[in-house]
Amino acid sequence: MSDRATAPASGAPSRTAAVIPAAGRGVRLGPGAPKALRAIGGTPMLVHAVRAMAASRAVSLVVVVAPPDGAADVRHLLDEYPLADRDSTRTDVVVVPGGETRQASVRLGLAALPDDVTAVLVHDAARPLVPVDTVDAVAAAVREGAPAVVPALPVADTVKQVEPRTGERAGEPEPVVATPERAVLRAVQTPQGFDRHTLAEAHEKVALEGEGATDDAGMVERLGVPVVLIPGHEEAFKVTRPLDLVLAEAVLARRRANDGF
Repeated sequence: MSDRATAPASGAPSRTAAVIPAAGRGVRLGPGAPKALRAIGGTPMLVHAVRAMAASRAVSLVVVVAPPDGAADVRHLLDEYPLADRDSTRTDVVVVPGGETRQASVRLGLAALPDDVTAVLVHDAARPLVPVDTVDAVAAAVREGAPAVVPALPVADTVKQVEPRTGERAGEPEPVVATPERAVLRAVQTPQGFDRHTLAEAHEKVALEGEGATDDAGMVERLGVPVVLIPGHEEAFKVTRPLDLVLAEAVLARRRANDGF
């Protein structure tokens, strides 16, 4: 199947799908299982992320992009942690093997979508606790006509632009070259939402070097297509370092105590 969407016939129903690239190892969390399989509250982060997407009434399909040689293992894992009954009745979950970069994995996830999917949410498996209200808001903005939508938060810290020290000079003091105005900066989150045709075109036309794209909206920007931001949520933080796992455990414990999550 092509990764470019085929528009449904006029009047035909369209669907929103979520693609979760989960093929990375997450080396900054240290040795052990890949990042997406690390547990929070006894449940792997990937499972939390899938459940967060499935909890949205807008999402009818979740595509999990597994490590290239680990699709069967990820499928088995998801079977061990089924969706809640209210989600399983309306959300399908499929697993496909990914690529060597995040960009390649998202592209393979897009290729797995059926033709009636016209809107796509791309979500980091390492953002396991994104609230369903944020997912709903992103999906709604795409349905209302925005080609690319990103949840984001104001930047709390002052940010410095520096002259990086790499290679043999890595670790040396880095000279500051500018201090961007904090009021015009935002820290972006996921899920990022897209018109399917727009995202497919970005993955077809925008070639990035190294590890590939870390932000699908950045690829869309390079097409000259407008990207809009909506309010994100503090609980949609990315679990990257061991301290983030501690915070995620605290957030989950609070949810379970207050909401029976």
